[in-house]
This record gives sequence, structure tokens and C-alpha cells, in this order.
Amino acid sequence: MSSGWRELILMPDKQGHLRVDRLKYELCVLQVLRERLRCKEIWVVGANRYRNPDEDLPTDFEVQREQYYAALNLPLDVESFLGGVQREMNEALTLLDCSLPKNPHVKILQKRHGWIALSPLNAQPEPVNLSELKRQILKRWPMTSLLDMLKETDLRTDFSKAFKSATGRESLDPATLQKRLLLCLYGLGTNTGLKRVSSGAGAESYPDLVYVRRRFIRKEPFREAIAKVVNGVFRVRLPHIWGEATTACASDSKKFGSWDQNLMTEWHVRYGGKGIMIYWHVEKHAACIYSQLKTCSSSEVAAMIEGLLRHDTEMEVEKNYVDSHGQSEVAFAFCRLLGFQLLPRLKAIYAQKLYRAEAGQPEAYPNLQAVLTRPIDWQLIRQQYDQMIKYATALRLGTAETEAILKRFTRNNLKHPTYLAFAELGKAIKTIFLCRYLHSEALRREIQEGLNVIETWNGANSFILYGKGGEIATNDLENQELTMLALHLLQICLVYINTLMIQRVLTEPDWTQRMLPDDLRALTPLIYAHVTPYGIFRLDMSQRLAIEQDAVAA
Repeated sequence: MSSGWRELILMPDKQGHLRVDRLKYELCVLQVLRERLRCKEIWVVGANRYRNPDEDLPTDFEVQREQYYAALNLPLDVESFLGGVQREMNEALTLLDCSLPKNPHVKILQKRHGWIALSPLNAQPEPVNLSELKRQILKRWPMTSLLDMLKETDLRTDFSKAFKSATGRESLDPATLQKRLLLCLYGLGTNTGLKRVSSGAGAESYPDLVYVRRRFIRKEPFREAIAKVVNGVFRVRLPHIWGEATTACASDSKKFGSWDQNLMTEWHVRYGGKGIMIYWHVEKHAACIYSQLKTCSSSEVAAMIEGLLRHDTEMEVEKNYVDSHGQSEVAFAFCRLLGFQLLPRLKAIYAQKLYRAEAGQPEAYPNLQAVLTRPIDWQLIRQQYDQMIKYATALRLGTAETEAILKRFTRNNLKHPTYLAFAELGKAIKTIFLCRYLHSEALRREIQEGLNVIETWNGANSFILYGKGGEIATNDLENQELTMLALHLLQICLVYINTLMIQRVLTEPDWTQRMLPDDLRALTPLIYAHVTPYGIFRLDMSQRLAIEQDAVAA
């Protein structure tokens, strides 16, 4: 029991004897029970998320051990694995130590027993032709309807065919079904609702759209449709404009207001207000490959790993950029075992410490002495190597929810030997990253550019999801997820059509010669000055509203 709880629970009576306050004692028990349950130190028989943690692991690991190691591209011999990590640590520390005296942007200060001073990145040259390119697109395709963009994308990719009847029987003709599906997707994605969309849809009535929504639109077909459009974006891109295919994406979350009579809505500590979070994975040229609905307090690390493993697009992700909330020492370890590079932009870079690769060399790396700390405990990793691979395999196969597995490895479970081993490996991988991050301005700029892309994606969310003040106006979890997926689909359709429009302009000889390297570097298909997500506004000055009684009678 913590000292804070002890002071609340033990209260003196009139005779000065300490007595237990039963109500406060029960609150203390429930608090401890909650913490132990979240990290699965205790579990609930018959539950799913809070079941016995041994059930999260693959049951055939001992039989399929070699295949599971091969799937992760990791050696069976722990010494081979540790030897590679140790070499990387020594090389990274040596590189930073030797280059530090000549690096004008990084200084190691003695302030507070070691302080990393890192200069901010200089602004890159302003592209000179992008503004004119946007004006050209606005001139050629003025006020393009977002609904038309959705329609055009479907005509080119056939994503609407992913939506099948839940009963397996369809009585509507394909053309009618396609039209009603697109109207439903638009009503959900803009948050305006089916009733508003049906009012301008001609022959498509509100009951017709409700029928299609209930029978055809579900989460799994949405995922398939989004993957079709994302893969379509990858296929139509011209390499001489967008560059070769990238293997890097950025991930971050955005808060949306929502109704509060449900288990998803929480108060957000940083942003304030009640709401939910949508966690996005967006690649370099604004193609969002995965989206997740999460609570404000849930782990961004779990969401980051979930998106890297579960996206069904053709993209092969090798690098992932995150901010400080999307990384941890355990995250560094899991990403290494799963074959991803975790590249965060650390907010508190000044307070970071570097770990030593070997013991018994206190004088090594003289320029880094102020920020060096203890050596890595390789023996701990050596003892838990097989168990760590089990958990990495469980994440890869999805034998349990990613968040349910990672909750076991939190600070509430510090005595768990596998957690300690993950944390130790994470310290080693994070040290390697920090050395490279501080040494290379190009790496810092690469991470910054990646995170700028996802900030642009987040900024476009409110442009599309404008209905009901941008608030998720439902208490049903399934409907919340469908709104998120519809927003994802609409926005990736916007990217798809914009990609074609930009390429149509830039393939013309005049524009091909005008574009400079800085223009191509900053080029993005996530633009919407030429797009309208709203309806058509007609003003007839000769038409009056029938308000007065005689006008109504007439």
C-alpha cells in the first residue's frame, strides 16, 4: 500500500487508536485491482481481453519455433542477435562521439548532470511554383464536388463492389445499388447524415438509403474498399513526379468530439473536452493506409503497432515516424523484433540518456560522458529471448488484441521478467536511434517532414467531416467506427482524384520544365481549395416562401 493511501485509510478514533476507514479501504482495493488487472498480473476466468495472459501466446510455439523465428527474420541463436545489437550500439556511439566536436547543431552541456542542446531545423526554401499549380487546378476544375470525386474514384477502382449484402442475396440492380451506396458513404463521411443527402438525391428516398446502410455497410467491407483505393493511388502515381515507392509512414491521433453516454468517450487531458481519438497511419504522399478508433487514454504505442501489422494495402512499411506519445522503450524493442524502424520526434530530447554497450569501459566515448549512463544488462535479454519472440509472434499473428498484450508491459508490472527484458532491449535500440538522430540532420528533417504530412491529413479531417459541428453524433460503437471509416474513404478518394489532376497538369511540357526540385519535394495531393463538400446553392429572387395564410391557401 502506498503511503498516500495509508494516510487516507488509517484514521484515529476518539481514543487515538488507528482505525481502518472501510469505504476508503475498498476504494484502495479497487484501484490496486484495476492496475493489476490491466497488466494481467491477475485475470478473469472466461473473459477475452482480461483472460489468462498465457492464452494470448501461440499454443504451438514449441512445435513451430523455427518457422516463427524465420517469419520474424530473427536468428535462433540469441548470441547472434545480441552480437548484432551490440555492434550497432558501439558503431552508433562511436559515430556520435567522433562527430560531436564538429557538429554545430548539437552540444552536450553539463547542466543538470548532462543536457543535450539541439538546434531547431532551418526552414527549407519556399517552393515557387506550387501556389501557381494550385491556382491552375482551381481554374481547370473549379469547385469540384466531393461527391463527384467519390463517384469518379469508384468508377475507376470499383471499391463499391466490396459492399455485399449481409444475407448474401441482392434484389437491387447494380446501378441503383451503386448510387445508393455512394450517397450513404457520403452522408456518413461528411457527417451530414442520410436524411440530408436524400433530400437532394432525386429518386433516392431516405428509407431507400437507410435500407442500404443497414444491409450493405459494415466494417469489414469498408476496410476492403479503403485498401482498394489506397492501392489504386499507388498504381496511378508517376515515379518521375512522386518519386519511387516509399516504405515509410507516419502515425498520429486526432481528437474528435463525441456524445458521452458510451464507453469510448473520455475527457482528453491535453486537448480538453470529451471525445474519442482516431489514430491514422499516413505514408509520405498523403495516402492513409490504416485508421483506428480509440479512447483518449488508450495506448498510442499499441495503436501504432496495430496499424503497421494490420493494414491490408500493398505498401511494405519499414519505417514509422511518431511523436513523443507514440514511442516508449518497450515500443522500440517490439518494433525491432517485428522488423520496423521506430523513428520518433522526441519532445524532451534534452533529458535523454545514452546507455553503454559494454561494462568496464568508463573512459570510452569521452565527448558523451555527461549523458552516458549504465551498461545494458545483456544477460537479462539473453534469459528472456525466447519469451520475447513469443510475444512478438502473438502480435504478428493477432492471437490477442495488441493493446491487451502491451498492457502487460507497463510500469505497473515492473517485476515481470519479460517486461524488464523488453525494456532493456528497448534502451539499447533507443540509444542507437538517438545517436543517429543527433548525428544526422537529414534524419531529423526526414522525421519532421513525415510528421508534417500527417498534420496536414489531420487538418483536412474537419474540412470533410463538417456535419454536426464535426462531432461523432452517436453512442453506438459500430456507428462511430463506420463514421471513421467513411471519413477515411472520402479523404483517400480526394487524394486519388487530386493525384490524377496534378499529374494531368504536370505532364504538359510547360509545367514539366517549370517544376524545380523544391517544388517536387513539397508536392502533395492533399489539397482542397478547388473542392466543395457541400450541396448546390440555388438562389431564385422571384421565388417566395409560402408563409402567409393566403399564400398557403393559394
